[in-house]
This record gives sequence, structure tokens and C-alpha cells, in this order.
Amino acid sequence: MKVTVDDHLVHAATGGVAIDGPGAADRPVVLLVHGAGMDGTVWQYQTRYLAHRDLRAVAVDLPGHGRSEGEPLGSIEDMADWVARFISAAGLDDRPGGVHVVCHSMGSFVGLELGRRHPDLVRSLVLLGVADAMPVHPELLSSSADALDRAAALMAAWSHGRGAHVGLHPTPGLWMLGGARALVENGPAGSLTVDFGACAAYGDAVTAATDLNCPVTVVAGAEDKMTPAKAGARLAEAVPEQHRTSIRLRGVGHMMMIEAPRDVRDLVAEAVSAAEAGVGSGSVQG
Repeated sequence: MKVTVDDHLVHAATGGVAIDGPGAADRPVVLLVHGAGMDGTVWQYQTRYLAHRDLRAVAVDLPGHGRSEGEPLGSIEDMADWVARFISAAGLDDRPGGVHVVCHSMGSFVGLELGRRHPDLVRSLVLLGVADAMPVHPELLSSSADALDRAAALMAAWSHGRGAHVGLHPTPGLWMLGGARALVENGPAGSLTVDFGACAAYGDAVTAATDLNCPVTVVAGAEDKMTPAKAGARLAEAVPEQHRTSIRLRGVGHMMMIEAPRDVRDLVAEAVSAAEAGVGSGSVQG
């Protein structure tokens, strides 16, 4: 799927199912937003699953990432406003109540800010690998600018739980760490450094979480070294209790949608279904 936003072509995957046509507005929208140095392909296990369950799944490449044109945006606030414009340009605002936004890592900051700045567009939020703050390790930051292969190797090592380090993969024959390295190394030049700068500079995560007025599911990986579960718990505590669900996935790290794709697809589908039904949130220990 191609959409024009700010005079640039934007790419988004829809799980092989068209999001327009007769009856499209009757299907809820699930917008998936990737993290730093990534693109919409990180959601490949979830997008097709959701698209074939009477939902409109849209995994977007942010500007300057994946197959989307334009320059990477330098702040979380700018990314959130851009996502709002994408929702309008793609016609995803055709259903009252807003869209369900599923985000990972940096994308979770974008989702938080989107919910604060454009609450009418957000029906619910699922935040994976989020924290109250995302400082960037100095070695990782410097490598992103002048040794991208080193940065990619560090990210892959720190982003995956123990199982991924010994060869486990939901698709036999594939290598999670190698896939993550290739994705980062082949990303548009400079995008990772810009993303890291935006994450490190964003200091409003807790304030934005406090201001939310929609169902929010916070998902932490028990073995996450990039955004440790305790940092995710601090962010979750800022979400009003009546809107908050907290889930902790055992045996996975930061890249949980790839490490545990079935668990993530199921919890996303359940969060969307609950929000559509108006079911109250509660604390869940996974």
C-alpha cells in the first residue's frame, strides 16, 4: 500500500488484504508502528494474522525508514504528528472512535504522544518494549554514526532474550539475531542516529501516559535489556489505573513480536477486541 504524506510516498503493509472497498469502515483499524532503525517488516507475523480476522492491519514505515520516502523525523512529537497525518491520508479515520495503535520501542513513545496530542484518533494503545525513558548507551550511539555494523551487532545482542542467542526461531532455519542485524545495517543512512537522538531527548513519556484516556496495554519482555521490564513497569504505573493492563512475557527480550510472535499476535487481538467491546482494563501477569 502506498500513500502520499507531505509530498512523499509512504509504504505500509496490510497483510495481503485490501483495507478499502465495500464494508471496510466496519472493520477496526490496527496501526502498527516500528522502533528505532527498523521498519514495518518487524510486524510481519502479526500483520497477516490480524488482517485475516476482520481487522484492517496497517504496518507503516516511518519517513526515511524501509520503503518510505523523506528524511527521518528528529523528534517524537514530529513523528506523532506525522502519524496523525498518515492516518488521515490513508483514510484510516473513517470509523468513529479512532484506530488501535500498536507500537514497539521508539514507536511506543510515538504512540504515547499521538494519544496525548490527537486523542480523537486513538481508540486504544498497545505498547511493547516501552519505558519511562530511553537513554542510549554511548557506544551504541557513536557506532550508529560511524560503525553501523557494530551498532547493528550491539542492538541484535541486547534486543533478544537467551533463546534467540542459542538459535531458537519461530520459523525453522532462520536466525533472529542475523535478521535484526541485516535490517539495521540495510536501513537508510543516518536513520538510526536520528532515531536514537529522538528517543534520548524525549522526556514526556510519563506525562503523556498520565494524560491518556483510552485502554492501554503495556507489554514487557522479562529478558529485555534495551527497555528493562522494571522501566516498563514505571511507565505503566503512570497510566490511569482504569485504563491500564500490564503484561510480562517470560523468556523474551526487546524484540518480542519476533521472539514470541504468537503470544504477541494473540494479546494484540485480545486488546483490540476488549477495547471494541468497551471491557475495562486490569493487571495481567504473563
